[in-house]
Amino acid sequence: MIRELADCAGIILRNTGLDVVTSDLLLLKGDHQDHVGLTRKQRWENISNAFTVARIPSVRSEVVLVDDVFTTGATLNACARALKRAGATRVDALTLARVVRERGSDI
Repeated sequence: MIRELADCAGIILRNTGLDVVTSDLLLLKGDHQDHVGLTRKQRWENISNAFTVARIPSVRSEVVLVDDVFTTGATLNACARALKRAGATRVDALTLARVVRERGSDI
């Protein structure tokens, strides 16, 4: 589904001059636990510093990340941090859905 979202984002952003970051630009370093069932804190700890940029020369100063669901923001944050380390000056994100936190929920 991510590839389809990236394709749609590419169509929408075609004339903006921004890059659409797909899974082949960012690499997940090491093994990481699936986020299903993890608390908000556990998600952030699990994914913090988990990504690296595979093709550093292709990173432009302004980048748009595309993801299917925004739950806690941990994954998008980790990706944005990796892109910033690789030279991006601005990172925006597009998501298809957002999880709404219920009162008292730890997600």
